[in-house]
Amino acid sequence: MLAKETMAFLRKLNKNNNREWLQNHKPEFEKAKADFANLVSDLIGRTAKFDPSVGGLLAESCVFRIYRDIRFSKDKKPYKTNFGAYLSPSGRKSKVPGYYLHLEPGHSFLAAGKHDPEPSELLRIRRAISDHPDEFLKILRARNFQKCFGEIRGPKLKTAPKGFPKEHQAIEYLKLKSFIAYVELPDDKFVVSKEFPAFVASAFKETKPLVDFLRRVLAD
Repeated sequence: MLAKETMAFLRKLNKNNNREWLQNHKPEFEKAKADFANLVSDLIGRTAKFDPSVGGLLAESCVFRIYRDIRFSKDKKPYKTNFGAYLSPSGRKSKVPGYYLHLEPGHSFLAAGKHDPEPSELLRIRRAISDHPDEFLKILRARNFQKCFGEIRGPKLKTAPKGFPKEHQAIEYLKLKSFIAYVELPDDKFVVSKEFPAFVASAFKETKPLVDFLRRVLAD
């Protein structure tokens, strides 16, 4: 269960996004970071029950650093105003499809799947969907998946990708350039509730067939 103080810290950081402020509030930052890591550890254990591939992960290998890369950005604010973690084999650096948690006051969300695949990976995913549309559509049309996530999302081409028929039954999915199940969690009170960890794990479980499909395709 996440502490209310953790979300409160992120709100303060959003209003005071500078090194001097964070340096003066280092203990508060360390406490919030540790609290989020504890939540991630809990989620690793819950997720490993249906996806053993994440069972050996440590929270620190999954949690993203709060420091922004501002070298090529016009926005020079040094810190992210969220905590994020990616649960997948090898943790946050993994290219394997997995599960993502993003906590940000008023803008929290869950996601799962494959973000921004390489061109060769994208082609393999599209070919798999094209060759096995019934299997792919069955995953997305499952009642609980629809109830929690609705449609998968991602940047999309305006027309059919080269080499794929415009009339294909899964053409709208073949146009995608990322394959992400996504649900927003804007209710901060729910994020810090005792029910939240179980909800996240349950939602991730509903995406497991999609994650498995993508992992299998990219592992072949």
